[in-house]
Amino acid sequence: MEPTLRMLFYQIGIYTGHILKGAKPADLPVVQSSKFELVINAQTARILGLPLSQSLLSTADEIIA
Repeated sequence: MEPTLRMLFYQIGIYTGHILKGAKPADLPVVQSSKFELVINAQTARILGLPLSQSLLSTADEIIA
């Protein structure tokens, strides 16, 4: 699972704003994402011979065919 790209860019913007206002990067808090997406590349899984259970596929936010 990975954090959403939109949220990563949002956090980068917040950090950049603080730094441009004079904050030291070492003093900024570490923020952990609270939302994650599960994206499965089914074609690559088939090529690698990895079985994908139906429960895993139903859990995924996006399936790349």
